[in-house]
Amino acid sequence: MNIKNLQLFLHLSDSLSFHHTAQSMHISPSALSRVIQRLEQELGQSLFRRDNRSVELTMAGKKLIPVATTIISNWLSLKTELNSDSSLLQGKLKIFCSVTASYSHLPAILTAFRHRYPQIEIQLLTGDSALAIDKVLNDEVDVAITAKPEQLSAKLTYIELDHIPMSVIAPTIAPLAIQQLLNQGPNWQALPFILAESGPARSRANTWFKEKKISPPIYAQISGHEAIVSMVALGCGIGIAPDVVINNSPMSDKVQRFPAELIAPLSLGLCCKQSRHQENVLKALLQLF
Repeated sequence: MNIKNLQLFLHLSDSLSFHHTAQSMHISPSALSRVIQRLEQELGQSLFRRDNRSVELTMAGKKLIPVATTIISNWLSLKTELNSDSSLLQGKLKIFCSVTASYSHLPAILTAFRHRYPQIEIQLLTGDSALAIDKVLNDEVDVAITAKPEQLSAKLTYIELDHIPMSVIAPTIAPLAIQQLLNQGPNWQALPFILAESGPARSRANTWFKEKKISPPIYAQISGHEAIVSMVALGCGIGIAPDVVINNSPMSDKVQRFPAELIAPLSLGLCCKQSRHQENVLKALLQLF
C-alpha cells in the first residue's frame, strides 16, 4: 500500500467512475483497476461493487476513506516540512520517454518530484521507446521511462513502475480483403501485420508468431508504437501494440481487440546508469521510489 495508490482510491471513491479517475489522474483504466485489485488483496476485502453501469463503495471501502485521508495528510505534511531543506537542490534532469508515456506515466512522477524539488529544471525528450536504453548508456539523457529489455545491461538500474498488457488489434471497419481473412478463423498466416521495428514489443510479437507457428506478411515496421494503432485503424493491416498506447490513441474507437490472443505484458519502468546513482539530481529522483 503506497501513497499514490491511496490517492487513486480516494479519487475513485469520490468520482465512482474508473474512466473519469483514470483520465484525471493520468493513468490507464487497466492500471487503475490493477491498483484497486492490489489494495483489495492487501485488505482482504472488496472496496467497490462494479458492473457495466455503475461503481459503488462497499462498507470496507467506506471505512478506508478516513484512514487513507489521514495517511495522505500526514505524508504531505511531512514532505512540506522536509521541503524547507530539499527545495534548495538545483540543477537539470533530462528525461526520455515515448509520447504515450509522457501523458500516461510521466505526470505522476513529475508531480511528486517537482513538489519536492521545485528548483530543478526538467528537460523532456520524446521518441521511439526502443532508443531509450542507448540514450541512457550514451549519457544523452539522465533517465528514461522505458519497457524493460530482454537482456538488461549490468551497467543499468531499472525500477519497475507498471505492467503493460499488449493486444492484437484489427480495424473495426476492415477492407474486404482483410475482413475475409478475419472471418477465416482468423487466418493469421495470411493477414498483413504492422509491428514495432524493434524493442521488447517486437520481441513479444515474434514470440507470439512462434507460438502460433506462423510467419505472416509484414506490411510495415514502425519506429515507436503510436503509429501502429493509426495504421490499423486506417485498414492497413493487423497490429500488436501495448494497451496503454491503444487506450490513449485518438483512433482507439476504430480498432478492435482479440482478447483470446495472449501476448506477454511489458514491464515499464525508470532506467538509468548505475554509475550515476550518487549524482544529486538523479539521486533525488530515485529516492522517490
